[in-house]
Amino acid sequence: MLSLFILLVGVTFLVFGANFLVDGASVIAKRFNIPNIVIGLTIVAFGTSAPELVVNVISALNGKSAITLGNVIGSNIINVLVILGVTALIYPLTVARNTIKYEIPIALFAAVLTYVLSKNGVLSKADGFILLGCFILFLLYNTYLTVTNKEESELEVKNYTLPISIIVTILGFVLLVFGGKFIVDSAVDLARNFGISERVISITVVSLGTSLPELATSLIAAFKKNTDIAIGNVVGSNIFNTFFILGVSAVISPIDISSGAIIDLTLNIVASLLLLLFVLRKYRLNRIHGLLFLTVYATYLYSLFK
Repeated sequence: MLSLFILLVGVTFLVFGANFLVDGASVIAKRFNIPNIVIGLTIVAFGTSAPELVVNVISALNGKSAITLGNVIGSNIINVLVILGVTALIYPLTVARNTIKYEIPIALFAAVLTYVLSKNGVLSKADGFILLGCFILFLLYNTYLTVTNKEESELEVKNYTLPISIIVTILGFVLLVFGGKFIVDSAVDLARNFGISERVISITVVSLGTSLPELATSLIAAFKKNTDIAIGNVVGSNIFNTFFILGVSAVISPIDISSGAIIDLTLNIVASLLLLLFVLRKYRLNRIHGLLFLTVYATYLYSLFK
């Protein structure tokens, strides 16, 4: 029970830490006249994936390969099968052409590339640099798309003074570090106490906790009927998780791939492929699709714990 409590505290720290970091850093960036586009593509984008990044960096430094890989792949699977599944049940999601034409195929490519790089049983430092190279290309594409297709929009930031912004940013960073440490340590303890592998704990409980920012964003977007934001948020997060977070993790410490992890990597591909197939014809993710996503995930969970 203590380990579970520490895990929940860690998740809470991660969620609040990411929000504080984004709020504080955005105000500081605004004060120094950094363009909204740059703030959106860096600070805000980093904020939603900060929980996964912190957990993975700490896991990599501690040599916990199962948690390092499981957190990213588990988050990607949950993003598509659970978050989009639940969101589509709330309100059918319409998908922009650009998302279908570029972002979803890129997410599918990222999943396939990870699987291919993992086939030899390890994600090496060289593999990490390959993933980071893909991330740089994606970032350049995203920057070009943002600059050419959108005018500079007004970015809402908190009404903080500069000293308060610095304090909030530091607080956010501290919460992220402690939250990540709590999650990694408690995940190892839970796996040991319940006789469950670190891979299973990380790909379910840990990854669900670190996916809370994406879940909140997508649910709010669905209730407000901003459906493209709901899908764009998930797809962008999956690309960021794979190319950047997994890339950084592999560069810090090579990631060993267990036989069970191949199943997770395969489902990661299947989830992205199903998403592409579902939206390809009618640019829409309906309630039936959402139900199918949740059914696939429920079947996967059953196979993990049976």
